[in-house]
Amino acid sequence: MANAIKGGEFVIRETSYQDIFIPEEFDEESKMIRQTCLDFLDAEVLNKLERIDAQEEGLMPNLMDKAGELGMLGVSIPEEYGGFGKNFNTSMLVADAVGGGFSFAVALSAHTGIGTLPILYYGNEEQKAKYIPKLTTGEWKASYCLTEPNAGSDANSGRTSAKLNAEGTHYLINGQKMWITNAGFADVFIVFAKIDDDKNLTAFIIEKDFGGITMNPEEHKLGIKGSSTRQVFFNDTPVPVENLLSERENGFKIAVNILNIGRIKLGAATIGSARAVITQAIKYSNERVQFNLPISKFGAIRYKLAEAATRLFANESAAYRAGQNIDDAYDALIAGGMDSAKAKLKSVEQFAIECAIIKVWCSEMLDYAVDEGVQIYGGMGYSADAPMERAYRDARINRIFEGTNEVNRLLVVDMLLKRAMKGELDLMGPAQAVAGELMSIPDFGEEDNAPFAAEKKIIANLKKAGLLVAGAAVQKLMMSLSKEEEILMNIADIIGYVYVAESALLRAEKIAHTKGEQEAALPTDMARIYLYTSIDKINAASKEALNSFAEGDELRMMLVGIRRFTKAEPFNVKEARQRVAKKLIEENKYCY
Repeated sequence: MANAIKGGEFVIRETSYQDIFIPEEFDEESKMIRQTCLDFLDAEVLNKLERIDAQEEGLMPNLMDKAGELGMLGVSIPEEYGGFGKNFNTSMLVADAVGGGFSFAVALSAHTGIGTLPILYYGNEEQKAKYIPKLTTGEWKASYCLTEPNAGSDANSGRTSAKLNAEGTHYLINGQKMWITNAGFADVFIVFAKIDDDKNLTAFIIEKDFGGITMNPEEHKLGIKGSSTRQVFFNDTPVPVENLLSERENGFKIAVNILNIGRIKLGAATIGSARAVITQAIKYSNERVQFNLPISKFGAIRYKLAEAATRLFANESAAYRAGQNIDDAYDALIAGGMDSAKAKLKSVEQFAIECAIIKVWCSEMLDYAVDEGVQIYGGMGYSADAPMERAYRDARINRIFEGTNEVNRLLVVDMLLKRAMKGELDLMGPAQAVAGELMSIPDFGEEDNAPFAAEKKIIANLKKAGLLVAGAAVQKLMMSLSKEEEILMNIADIIGYVYVAESALLRAEKIAHTKGEQEAALPTDMARIYLYTSIDKINAASKEALNSFAEGDELRMMLVGIRRFTKAEPFNVKEARQRVAKKLIEENKYCY
């Protein structure tokens, strides 16, 4: 699209429902791919969860082999390497479908994402021809070695070293990596190390058979017990010079760009997991009888079901909206003559802000769903014999995977401000306009009675609240803002809630236009619930930020502005939740 939105631009620009993609628009082929994944989970994974968690010898690699035979490992791999060559949003749909597979989902996503994509996107033709076909079929399993004992969020501080041997034929790798997913059965490792005294990391493709690789026993983890997680030691591991990936010192850039993909794919996986958890909770609430009634008849339980479903709907809307933005950006770059692999990376990098938001909001949405799932099950929820216990434990890692949620919140604001400073986004112009608006009499204008007009006005005002806070923080704190993490996280919360709320609203509006108001009734209720509950959260985050750096008349004026920008006509959220709960209970599943 010539008028395609840029990454992060949603903060200052209104988006039309016509310019977004919603899950209801997936074609039949994509739906068949999704169903294949769901059928695989039912037939091969969900009936073996105890065996998977016990890490039965050979079971996980065997499941990966079977998934490879069905093409599940190669959905987004180009056809020339044995894959299906599907677009980014279809690969999101696969991550979503597999997301309900607990530890298996972790193993598969680590292999298809951070294990395979560095070679696909950064490898030369010889490297891609050698490795990608075998990774696509599952003949070889992949792992990704970045984290070290003293290098977690600060990945570039890793100490693993690479030295060229005297003959100039091999690099000798020495170092320790930890929390390495799939390590116990991987054939190929993507390893990051520093050559000599380099400032930045370099990436290498290391085969298990190169030698010099030892491992600690499997880690004992809180959750995802069935996924292989080990410390990996490299002891003079000889790596042929032709296995250096990309260019020297390009490793940190590779890690960052691959993590952008990992973040949004993790968001998609949590959507699939939440869908399964919410459906289980609905079914149990219909079966469990107390006081001669199914507990689904009680308002407190109905609240939990509706709220979890609403958060899922909103976050699902945001994830596939961003996925399509990435596909649109890719198509535009290809049309401009860019190489396919570079275009894939550039398109995801363009929406790195949205990827970080989706990672944070989706992982926290799942945490809410599993927590309330345990509560709905009551005492049985705490039993290891009931399904919620595993879901509760497994969900917790998602707020740490692919960069902690704290780091990702900081990244959201950091990337926005950097793009503004580079002139890629005009944030300060709109921020100054909002500040000027505080000095003027509000223009109430004529009332717009068009569908969703009131909600769109709320979204526009919530964006103004974010611009007001961010603009004031930049002006007041300047260079010291980067050290004020609490304020930055307040701003990130405003931005994130706006993005997800707007996504839900646009989805409901598109359903109304394409399928009619009756079909849009439930989505509209969920979009409005999410929006109206987000108003209070944005108000609180705005006030907390302003109170921490402004004072006197300046503070009072800005607080008046926040009250204005977070004002909305009353909406009966309780009744809307009851309508959502009624539909969920009647369908006996999450039905969107």
